[in-house]
Formats: sequence, structure tokens, C-alpha cells
Amino acid sequence: MENKELVLASRKALEQYLGVKPEETLLIISDETKREISHSLLEAGKEMCKEAFLCEMKSREINGQEPPEQISELMTKVDVVICPTQKSLTHTDARRNAVSFGTRVATMPGISIETMVRCLNADAEKVIDLTKKIAAKLRTASEVRVVTKAGTDITMPMKERKVLESTGVLLNKGDWGNLPSGEVYLAPCEEKSNGIIVVDGSFAGIGMLETPITIEVINGFAEKITGGKQAKMLIEMLDKVGRDARAIAEFGVGTNYLAQLCGEILEDEKVYGTIHIAVGNNVSMGGNINVKSHLDGLVKSPDVYLDGVLMMKEGVLLD
Repeated sequence: MENKELVLASRKALEQYLGVKPEETLLIISDETKREISHSLLEAGKEMCKEAFLCEMKSREINGQEPPEQISELMTKVDVVICPTQKSLTHTDARRNAVSFGTRVATMPGISIETMVRCLNADAEKVIDLTKKIAAKLRTASEVRVVTKAGTDITMPMKERKVLESTGVLLNKGDWGNLPSGEVYLAPCEEKSNGIIVVDGSFAGIGMLETPITIEVINGFAEKITGGKQAKMLIEMLDKVGRDARAIAEFGVGTNYLAQLCGEILEDEKVYGTIHIAVGNNVSMGGNINVKSHLDGLVKSPDVYLDGVLMMKEGVLLD
């Protein structure tokens, strides 16, 4: 039986957020875990585009792992690519190469039907307004500090680093980002972040946390990770990739007022009232760490200081 809410969300994704046109070609890249979503997007795309293709590959093992080279090449030969997959293709050479050819690319790592239906119903203008407001504040800062009652206290220098806005609205050649979206993010200066991060929401590749994960950051690297069995899982994931997988890669602020904590980082990192800090790859956001891993940790109810001035109090933006 057809899921009418999913059909509507699929059409909205392609029409309002990606702006697909009748003369354009659409490629959907998926895996065996996202068949219902990918087929819904395919059916919508066939009605709306000149041609729509679906390529299903094996689910990748980790976020940031490259798709097969044949799919990577096809990504450069279409107008629009949308990627409902279990693991993220956002921070891959395939995605970067496709946008260099002018392809619009929307990645949807870990997307669920519930997330599609819920978050794509957000008022895009409201998300854009909040995103731009927070981005403007970050662009004036040289350093960000995050403090929480749970124990986070980390300082991340960010002078002259590009502040990026992700609204999910991808209408121009070479535009790319998550869908659904709603975040502001940047790559802190490498090897300069110091302090403690207590991740108390969720972690990419792990899901909702049963016990907070505490990360001690020294000169830009997650040197010590503690917090139960999920902390051990994180250590194993990072150690498989190597030293640079522990590098502090990203600081981000959620700006989607309809997003909810659910255990999938695609939605979790967009939740207004949270920040996220990632380790691993950051070349897509202007950093210098090129490693085959990018994992975000979600921090709830943060106080955020920019150059010592409070910008956000327990997750609420101050005027």
C-alpha cells in the first residue's frame, strides 16, 4: 500500500528543496536499507524530470566511504543527485567531484520515513532565517566555547574559517548539502581545540546514547574517550581508520525547529537547541583533514560563547 505522507514528502524534496525541472535528469543513489524511500523518490522523479535513475549499491561500512567508481562517474553526468543511504556520502570525493561538474547533490544519510515526513514539513523560510541569524554571529568570531551542565567545556579557535549555512534548499548548479537540513557549521582550526566534550544526545554510527560519552580534547585530537560500551564502540570505529579520525573537524548548530532527537544524526544534528562536534574529515568545509571518516556527536542544551560573549543559553539563541 502506498504511503501517502512519504509520497508527498518525496515530491516536496524534489520540487521545493531541489527545484528539479522537466528538462533535468535525476539520479537516486541508495542501498538495501532505504528501498521504500528510494523507490518513492524514483516514482516522483519519473513524473517530474526528463529521466530519473535509481542505483542501489551495497550499504557502506562507515560514513564517508566512497561509492563504487561507476556510480561516482554517473554522478557527474546528471543534473541532480539525491542519496538516501544508511551511511553518509556527504564527505566523499565522489560528492565533491560531482558538484565540481555542476551537479546539485542532496545527501540523506540514515534517513527514515518519519524524518522525511516530519522535517520536510518545516517552513523553509523560518529555517533559513534562523540559519542566517546564527551564521552572521559566528562570522564575527575568532573563537567558540561550549559549556554545558553535563560537563562540556571546550574552546575551538575558528579565526578566518568559513561559516557555512545548510538550509536544504539546493537550487543552483553545484549546490550540495543534507536534506532535510537546518544547521550552521564550520571547521575549527586544526590542532588548536582543547577541553572536554560530554556528548549526551547521540553519536553518528552509534545512535542514541545510553550513557554520555566523555571526550578529552588536547591540541585538536580526541585523546581520551570514556563512557561505557558505546564509548568502546566509538573507539573501535576511530581506531579502524587511524589517527586523523580523532581530529576535531566540525562545530555545528542545529536550526530546524521541527527536527527531533531520534538517534539518526541526519536529523539529530539539525535539532534547534543543540550543537554538534564532529571528528574526522573536514575538507568539504574548508579544513585540511582528509580521512575516510566523519562522525558527529550531539550535545544538548549548550551555552555557546563567541569571543567570550554568550550567544546561546542552554540551547536558546539570545538577541
